[in-house]
Amino acid sequence: MTASARSRRSCRLAILCSAALLCGGLAAYAQSGPRSSSPAALPNDPPDAPEVQQLATETISVRDLPRNLLHDQAAIWTSPARLNESNAIGPAALVLATTVVITTDHEVMSSHFQDKSLNDHASTAANALVGGFVATPALMFGVGHLRHNNHAEETGILAAEAVADSLAVSEVIKLVSLRERPPLNDARGRFFQTSVGFDSSFPSNHTVVAWSSASVIASEYNGTLTKLTAYGFATGVSVARVVGRAHFPSDVLVGSAVGWMIGRYVFRRHSHSYSGRFSVQ
Repeated sequence: MTASARSRRSCRLAILCSAALLCGGLAAYAQSGPRSSSPAALPNDPPDAPEVQQLATETISVRDLPRNLLHDQAAIWTSPARLNESNAIGPAALVLATTVVITTDHEVMSSHFQDKSLNDHASTAANALVGGFVATPALMFGVGHLRHNNHAEETGILAAEAVADSLAVSEVIKLVSLRERPPLNDARGRFFQTSVGFDSSFPSNHTVVAWSSASVIASEYNGTLTKLTAYGFATGVSVARVVGRAHFPSDVLVGSAVGWMIGRYVFRRHSHSYSGRFSVQ
């Protein structure tokens, strides 16, 4: 192995480990949420915590989005620093799963899903489902605003916030990973290929959007039917992106995880349902 090849391999491993560490930090945040030292504390903090009192009296609005997005991004990118013994099991499992799935990507995509008609139908289905996950928050916000339903309005705003946060994280990982898509080079899924430009395969933006939106909706309205519907359609997006040969299994695994975890983080940090102001239906 030449020195340049060793250097590229070391760089690849470093970037993948960094991405895995980020996912791990997000997993910890999704499990525990920000503590009382954060701008928004959790409802299990002491009753007299000033952050909780502030959260219970403020109404979330569209004009808060730019500020909240900046705060979210700062918390997301520093989340690995908050890993500790009590919250590291979930992140470790995610990192292990991602590593295992990456090793099987080539075999899966080179042996399956070779039917062009099936690929096209799967891609169409994925696009339609993602369109629904984008339209639903906008519809909920509009209906909530017109009917003075603060819960529906908040759900629309937070789902949009989660989607924006998730896409920002996903795009950074894409620009660093520069992974080839399955149709290229016999589905070898090589990383750090400058020829892919802005079309990197890792992770999947479709799954990022679907799972971040679904996570907020299913958390705000946490009935069984809502969860089954939201997460069922999100799973459909993940499967369709692989069947359509648009992404490797590891691409959709990481995209789904990032989307779900950021959606949970946004819900726990900003939602009045989580703080107890709204009765969740």
